[in-house]
Amino acid sequence: MPFVQVNVWKGISEEKIKEIIAGITKVFVEMGIPTRAVEVIVYEIPKTHWGIAGKPATESRPGGKPPQ
Repeated sequence: MPFVQVNVWKGISEEKIKEIIAGITKVFVEMGIPTRAVEVIVYEIPKTHWGIAGKPATESRPGGKPPQ
């Protein structure tokens, strides 16, 4: 059974998280795997804990916002 972990910046809307889960599940279903066998976990990480180019995302991407 596929088990997918997704890391996103904290603050993404619940609607977008549902879209992520549904989209990932759809890919596996199209490969012939039953929907019930696909598990997706979405982890929300604060930008202060996400490093890009040696800096926290709050510094390296200060204007970056998660999808609402």
